[in-house]
Amino acid sequence: MKLVFSGIQPTGNLHIGNYLGAVRNWVALQEKFKCIFCIVDMHAITVWQDPSMLVENTREVAAALIASGIDPKTQILFNQSRNPDHANLSWILNCVARLGWLNRMTQFKEKAGKNRENASVGLYTYPNLMAADILVYQATHVPVGEDQKQHLELARDIAQKFNSDYGADIFPLPEPLITGAATRVMSLRDGASKMSKSDPSDLSRINLSDGADAVAQKIRKAKTDPNPLPDSIEALSGRPEADNLISIYAAFAGISREDSISINSGKQFSNFKRDLTDLAVSVLEPINNEMRKLLSEPEYIDGILANGGERAVDVSRPVMGKVFQAVGFRS
Repeated sequence: MKLVFSGIQPTGNLHIGNYLGAVRNWVALQEKFKCIFCIVDMHAITVWQDPSMLVENTREVAAALIASGIDPKTQILFNQSRNPDHANLSWILNCVARLGWLNRMTQFKEKAGKNRENASVGLYTYPNLMAADILVYQATHVPVGEDQKQHLELARDIAQKFNSDYGADIFPLPEPLITGAATRVMSLRDGASKMSKSDPSDLSRINLSDGADAVAQKIRKAKTDPNPLPDSIEALSGRPEADNLISIYAAFAGISREDSISINSGKQFSNFKRDLTDLAVSVLEPINNEMRKLLSEPEYIDGILANGGERAVDVSRPVMGKVFQAVGFRS
């Protein structure tokens, strides 16, 4: 049986980059696969998190996923810390993975920066926990972006080594799941930088929690250039902000960038931004309204996550039984 595992961090507002690049695709996957959607709060604390904010952020991400169309009745939705099997398997995989493998992980170098010696051990072994997230459910497929391909390759290496070391055929080698052309959404203030929750300017991104007025304001203030929109994709070269807004329009409309250019060719940005606002609001307002409704009932969200955690344990516990037996635990 094909099983998809996807994880997302609860580190602040989800924005349209998260939605268009990942969450929208996850919603579509539900039609074809059994899915496990995990809010990875254990990964989040590899860098400092305010505990009270982590609780709120976890609820907000859960609300955003449900409002976007994730169905917690037919799929499993939970936060990672509700299932101790992630941590249990992660430790075992720490003893299987090699230091040389982790030293090649580029994300640690990027996140640790110049203060590498002050980074947490958790940040360094983050890829092993990610491997445990996937393997503990014997997931067969993982949707991955460019920045996660290396981690999935490591998960495959770890799975293969575990199976070989212990003479056990427990873990399948998870495959990357390509969901079509990825929508790479850039900052509204700098078309050369990826839209990010960590950007200090809230005007750089459109959050799923933003109401219609906020969406309109952010698109209106988005950085542009003085020229009208061109008539070809090639003519967008050297115009990163125009390219970004054309791509966002295409993603919300569900059309190609070429068609987006054809529809908007020759428009001044003032007119184009009004059209883009109408389109964005038509997609985002129902999500925003449902998020607000869900967040007004925190106990309801907590109940969904608790139920999802129990169902996740039901899937992982038999796998951990096989792992413990293979390793020699529990005589």
